[in-house]
Amino acid sequence: MFAVIRTGGKQYKVEMDEVIAVEKMAAEPGSEIAIEEVLLVGGDGEVKTGAPFLPGAQVSATVLAQRRKDKVIVFKKKRRKNYRRKKGHRQYETLLRITGIKAGA
Repeated sequence: MFAVIRTGGKQYKVEMDEVIAVEKMAAEPGSEIAIEEVLLVGGDGEVKTGAPFLPGAQVSATVLAQRRKDKVIVFKKKRRKNYRRKKGHRQYETLLRITGIKAGA
């Protein structure tokens, strides 16, 4: 069984016991969270879709860690003008382990 969820403005296809990295969520490591923005649930030869969300559907997950992604370097340069700027950015992310998928009504 699989589901398509929306969190942090992005969509993710998830399955049982899968580990995914999503945008930062306000939860402590080790806590259980429930995601109600389920767009689609499929498996066993049938697919249920929502408009936009599937009523009663829920995906439960355990928060494994709060961490930061690899650094992205932003470098700007204008030739012959002695203009160089270098900046780095590290985005926050949350690691989730999917523990349950409930199809709903």
